[in-house]
Amino acid sequence: MKIAIVGLGLIGGSLAKSIKKNTGHDVFGLDINKETIKEALAQEAIDGEITSDDLSRFELVILGLYPEATIRFCLDNLEKFRKGGIVIDTCGIKTAVVSGVDKAMKDAGVAFVGCHPMAGREFSGFDHSLDNLFDKASFIMTPTDLTDSAAVEKVSALAKEIGFARCVIASPEEHDRVIAFTSQLAHVVSSAYVKSPSLLKQSGFSAGSFRDLTRVAKLNEDMWTSLFMLNREPLLSELDHIIGCLSDYRDALRDKDCEKLHELLREGRELKERSNETL
Repeated sequence: MKIAIVGLGLIGGSLAKSIKKNTGHDVFGLDINKETIKEALAQEAIDGEITSDDLSRFELVILGLYPEATIRFCLDNLEKFRKGGIVIDTCGIKTAVVSGVDKAMKDAGVAFVGCHPMAGREFSGFDHSLDNLFDKASFIMTPTDLTDSAAVEKVSALAKEIGFARCVIASPEEHDRVIAFTSQLAHVVSSAYVKSPSLLKQSGFSAGSFRDLTRVAKLNEDMWTSLFMLNREPLLSELDHIIGCLSDYRDALRDKDCEKLHELLREGRELKERSNETL
């Protein structure tokens, strides 16, 4: 299969490397940064460079762009994609992206499948891409009533070839509700946590818990601002809930209520243990 990847950042670059490492498919890249293209060619992550005018040559086009750019690229290039071909995105939110392009792509004779490879790093750009980033990760697909089932099967097969452990099917709305908790809230909490005046005094006093909680504070603010704003309502709901929970802990400490604090901690431990059973 001939595959085009548009946007060779961390995710697009890692997909290119993973496809080249694990499959026999041909991979070509499109990126506005010519140095990125040069580096991708040097590392043999892609077989060549293309422009948007070449899109009709490819059975599958993978978009490694931010959400707004993904929507814009699809709508600007509707007539350039291969008729009967497949286009997937890799955005961390799905409702805004899928609703923005689904019908237009269908009308243009192109199968669009909303996708989210569940892997990442606290770095961005092709320089940090890895050929094993997706090993044992989940690959989420969010088909709609307009999505061609054969395209979903083909994309699922490719994901397994690349090294993903499992493919998960969800509606775009379900994806965004859950991802607000499992990913977006964690990034907000980490970003807020490091704003403590104690941060610069932590040397020699920190261990694994500090590293775990602060890791994703080193984020790409351009991308995450976009993701948060496009998934505003689900994220606000999660923030309201955690603020309420934090208030419970604060109140127990303020009131010197050992019994309440003990209960809150026990509830948290039991919920974590229960969640481990479903992984």
